Amino acid sequence: MRFGVGIPTCKEGLSFPLPFAKPAQVIRIIQKAEELGFYSVWGNDHITAPTYVREEFSAAPNFFEPLITLAAASQVTRTIRLATSVIVIPMREPVYLAKQVATLDAFSGGRVILGVGVGAYREEFEAIKPDLRKADRGEMVDEGIQSLVRLFNEETASFHGKHFHFQSIELSPKPAQRPLPIYVGGNDVNAIRRAGEHGQGWLPASLSVEDIKRGVEKLQGYARAAGRDPSQIDVAPQVMVTMGKDHAEAVTRFKRSQMYKHMLSLKTSTLRDQDLSRLEELNLVGTPPEIIDRINKLAEAGVTHCAAMNFISETPDEMMEQMEFFAERVLPSFRTEEQDVLL
Repeated sequence: MRFGVGIPTCKEGLSFPLPFAKPAQVIRIIQKAEELGFYSVWGNDHITAPTYVREEFSAAPNFFEPLITLAAASQVTRTIRLATSVIVIPMREPVYLAKQVATLDAFSGGRVILGVGVGAYREEFEAIKPDLRKADRGEMVDEGIQSLVRLFNEETASFHGKHFHFQSIELSPKPAQRPLPIYVGGNDVNAIRRAGEHGQGWLPASLSVEDIKRGVEKLQGYARAAGRDPSQIDVAPQVMVTMGKDHAEAVTRFKRSQMYKHMLSLKTSTLRDQDLSRLEELNLVGTPPEIIDRINKLAEAGVTHCAAMNFISETPDEMMEQMEFFAERVLPSFRTEEQDVLL
């Protein structure tokens, strides 16, 4: 089992208080994650705040572009994987995105994991691209992933789709990793299909063990139909982490957090099919033994990577304290030879 930390790139006002972290503090969190033995760090992607954040806070949140943040981190870390959860494909142009990611992979020595997805807030997409209000973002993600795969792997790449079109692009240098890992974010069947057909990982969020089992079965079916080996696809749910001296304390901290409000805001998008009254059951909320038990159940369901774990915190220092507590009390139960080599 691998473990990754969600970093505060675009989370102020969403899953963390506003203000939360300055650039130097974001870098320190990434360095701390590497020091503690986490496998990966994950930066999320937003441009402008959704309506509910603007209504709650008078100031605008600091949203740090994730690829530039990870580029800065690549020069002060050695081993930790640098990941996105997720780059919102409908808000991006695929050729320039491919160039940015390939460059980051080169400068980091092949440590990039590119998580991609539709995006949680359609209103953000429409604010950035008002002329595309009627666009099908799912179609854009399908075309975007196909475009990236071609650009990363073909000597000269062309694509002509409904939403994206480019001709005879020679992307050089190629990513250091072949293939560069593309993880597909989302809980619905289309996200699972995209991961099975094209991806190296599936990034769901806050799913029950039963839903993950069903998703893994579908993922394996899509992969086999595409002539791919399902065992080579990482199952990497994004989860929230709140630890306490007892279960009640952990649940109380979780439900008082900005993250809890954020998850409730996703009831019409990312988490529309989930029972939001059970959010603490769908995440890592409880005492360390309870969390270890929950992770073991996730592993039995097919999970291989607890990705973008969001440690519920009010300040960067508290976040790093929670990361350290997790590293001391939970990580040793899942230590692997690979992690020992990296450390």
